[in-house]
Amino acid sequence: MIKVAVTDDHGVVLNGIEKMLSSINDIRIIATNSNASETLLNLDKEQPDVLLLDINLPDKNGIELAKEINTKFPSVGIIALTNFEDTSFVKQMLANGAKGYLLKNTTKEELEAAIQTVYSGEEYLQKDIERTLIEQSLGKKKANPLLPKLTKREKEVMLAIAEELTTLEISAKLFISPKTVETHRMNLLSKLGAKNTAGMIKSAFRLGLLS
Repeated sequence: MIKVAVTDDHGVVLNGIEKMLSSINDIRIIATNSNASETLLNLDKEQPDVLLLDINLPDKNGIELAKEINTKFPSVGIIALTNFEDTSFVKQMLANGAKGYLLKNTTKEELEAAIQTVYSGEEYLQKDIERTLIEQSLGKKKANPLLPKLTKREKEVMLAIAEELTTLEISAKLFISPKTVETHRMNLLSKLGAKNTAGMIKSAFRLGLLS
């Protein structure tokens, strides 16, 4: 029996995954967590064989959490289960100890295959993600690899940050929630390889993303 835990701050997602896996005989969900703190608390009580981990959490991002879990509980096989498809996130999660990477549009069959694969000690990447990484490594990516691909909304948030607007001001200006603003900010930091806002803006100017 493979023991599985799930960490995601959306109850609908937790319920959906729990329902999806409930019909698989050799998989049992032992814990569902809504944030990083709850995850670590439950890991202290009982370690799952596999942890399905979202990147966007309210108290700590999944990339940092994966590194902490890998240090404290190395026997736990982490699979990122997220909406973030940019390969920079894939590389960071794998570098911080994750053994698998899936998007939330995954099928029940692929989710089961990923859990089985990671449980057996191997790595698993969703097919589309794996294909993109291979194409990049082979130099098939046509776009300038030094120029990160930003969405329209990410560009709007970056411009607002450059104007020194606060999260709440950006939220009001773009009609999005403060949490969404912070998600875009985290995406930008990752894509631009920056540790803080100042570094992000500096990189954006260097790459010609801001004028």
